[in-house]
Amino acid sequence: MTPGTRQASVSDFSEITKSKPEKSLTKYKHRKKGRNNRGVITSRRRGGGHKRLYRIIDFRRDKRNINGEVIAIEYDPNRNARIALVQYEDGEKRYILCPDKLAVGTTITAGENAPFEIGNALPLSKIPLGSDVHNIELNPGRGGQIVRAAGTGAQLVAKEGNYVTLRLPSKEVRMVRKECYATMGRVGNAEDRNMKLGKAGRSRHRGRRPQVRGSAMNPVDHPHGGGEGRAPIGRSGPVTPWGKPALGRKTRKKKKPSDRLIVRRRNQK
Repeated sequence: MTPGTRQASVSDFSEITKSKPEKSLTKYKHRKKGRNNRGVITSRRRGGGHKRLYRIIDFRRDKRNINGEVIAIEYDPNRNARIALVQYEDGEKRYILCPDKLAVGTTITAGENAPFEIGNALPLSKIPLGSDVHNIELNPGRGGQIVRAAGTGAQLVAKEGNYVTLRLPSKEVRMVRKECYATMGRVGNAEDRNMKLGKAGRSRHRGRRPQVRGSAMNPVDHPHGGGEGRAPIGRSGPVTPWGKPALGRKTRKKKKPSDRLIVRRRNQK
């Protein structure tokens, strides 16, 4: 045991059945490392990290009414969820987000008449009330945009008119068009939330550079900087390097079009 491994925990890769990705479903990923088109750092504390190939994930699930067999479950370095490699009856292979309890050899499909089984994708109007879903579309045909992280799932709580109501993992309750597709079940690898990196090096492998406290800087670098010794902030509350409140200030636009679809805000109890 070393100081770096004493508090560390690592993921259990027991569900992984294939170590190398499907070559036809990968592509090169340019890592911006927090810089803009001029090479100037615009997002701090990013850079380095291990090389990655991007896995092309089928978020649309637009291969309708064709059965596919799960032939492998793989690790994806670009997300905390696992991915499943599916081979369809016509020979095409695609990656999907791996739901919890999806096993190799399972048959999945997508379409309006798909059975209510884990991994199948259906329009929200066809899914029974109380079901857990993930990879949910916000606009019909655009592909799943929300509820894609490891261990997450949204619950379908109501259907009325052209909309269904979902309780999201953040406890926000919002309406989504009934034609939008979603996948049955919750996303797998829920234990990822309990991960402890244990040492700075594991953050560096992920492309995260060290974070320096504002109070350790000079006044020219940060509003918290300067002073003799361990000086307090000198303001009513903590602020960002650009002087905006860092804790508690809402940053959502005042008049966002989707406001009318939100039934209950996530910060309400």
